Amino acid sequence: MDKKTSVFAYGEDHLTAGKALKLARGTLKGILTDTARTKVRASAQIVAEIVEKGAPVYGINTGFGPLCTTRISAKDTETLQVNILKSHSVGVGRSIDPEIARLMLILKLHALAKGYSGIQEATLDRILWHIENEITPRVPSQGSVGASGDLAPLAHLFLPLIGLGEVHFKGKRLPAAAVLEEHGVSGISLGPKEGLALINGTQFIAAHAVMVLEKMHACLSQADIIGAMMIEGLQGSVRPFHKKLHEVRPYKGNLHVAERVRRLLKGSEILEDHVNCERVQDPYSLRCIPQVHGASRNAWLHLKELLDIELNAITDNPVIFEADLAISGGNFHGQPLAMALDYACIAASEIGNISDRRIYLALEGNNTDLPQLLMKDTGLNSGYMILQYTSAALASENKSMCHPASADSIPTSMGQEDHVSMGSISGRKALRVIKNVEKILAIELLTAAQAFEFRKPLQSGWFLEQVHQLVRTRVSFATEDRVFATDIEEGIQLIRNKALIRLLDSVSEKQKVSLRTPLYDVFETF
Repeated sequence: MDKKTSVFAYGEDHLTAGKALKLARGTLKGILTDTARTKVRASAQIVAEIVEKGAPVYGINTGFGPLCTTRISAKDTETLQVNILKSHSVGVGRSIDPEIARLMLILKLHALAKGYSGIQEATLDRILWHIENEITPRVPSQGSVGASGDLAPLAHLFLPLIGLGEVHFKGKRLPAAAVLEEHGVSGISLGPKEGLALINGTQFIAAHAVMVLEKMHACLSQADIIGAMMIEGLQGSVRPFHKKLHEVRPYKGNLHVAERVRRLLKGSEILEDHVNCERVQDPYSLRCIPQVHGASRNAWLHLKELLDIELNAITDNPVIFEADLAISGGNFHGQPLAMALDYACIAASEIGNISDRRIYLALEGNNTDLPQLLMKDTGLNSGYMILQYTSAALASENKSMCHPASADSIPTSMGQEDHVSMGSISGRKALRVIKNVEKILAIELLTAAQAFEFRKPLQSGWFLEQVHQLVRTRVSFATEDRVFATDIEEGIQLIRNKALIRLLDSVSEKQKVSLRTPLYDVFETF
């Protein structure tokens, strides 16, 4: 995550996923500068002139979608904008996480503040007020097809502007009108085009993509660490990670992962102990960690690069450039992110898939003096056998969600929107897969730590010894069966809290031994 900026200027500064998360979590302050306000007022004035002249411009003095040829009188333009928020609030299903809704507000405010949307300055101030006071609109998770933007979710997001809908406030879900009244404010009046500017855009998809980027990054980084621990536990070879091997097939992700694993294993007595063993090569789940983890890293990087563009783009419609140039186009179409999110979904699933294979491998009791099921007294005890049932179930469930949502399109809006992206589904689905991957990695972490223990008194390198000690502060070595669900939950919390990443950052600083590769900024910052 980017740590350089203390204040962010909406509409002017370059927004990244990391900055968006810091804005959502209150560790970065967002402001509207005089420069942004000037651009916004100028754009709103252009819209006012269009209304006054009466020349037809989509969504300003015409109906929406298939009603684009229906003219709306100047006196009815405000009613038109209020009606679009009401009529498009058709979302169903569970509410999205309030943090994702806050991200939506932040992303939309940044786009509107660029001055291409014809929105009123007062409307931007109200959106900023919601962000700063942590009064977060409730947004249903289902109902967007990701084409004219995320119409339904964005309509729900902005209902509170006109005193309707619900909000999350102080841990409660409340009617927006009651919370506004409590704060001594009332709903605002929408000007021409404002309703359309608010609901056209890809902020639902993009906000999910921000969360995917962060959570997938944590999984990828911790998968490298856990995979290295499993290499130690199973006495795998470090030769498949040799620099020269990857320089002749130099995918960025592969190079980065191979270098990280080499550094994680540096100084290992365990590796030295079996350097002359007779085993020619390891199974793919160990040997091909750079190729598989690296491919998923490349998919993550693709999403990062596209999201960086999307977060700073204008995705509403029409786009107001100048008095005689208001273009009704298709910047709201979610296809660029929809496809990248589907790619990321598959890439995340594969991290869970190979992790499950390593878990299974550790239970086999191979030629490395590991007992079957990672427990010496089996028969009476089942050992780690059934933990792999859970990882297998999660890996299979993920595979069922890997069908790309962006490969589907159902015409909507009476054929006016005859190709849609389904990017909202891509984003939601990718997050579900990643949450399952977190659980699989937690099981592999416990399994690797158990296998690691059988290598004592031999020591691994600084990094992995510290990781093993961290796990042992939460989960003890298992000599007999117990309720392993409790252990798994502890592991999940370690993964979700990024505990392994934070620990190794600390170890790196203390030991003056860095895990930074030449591609660190590419893959470890966003």
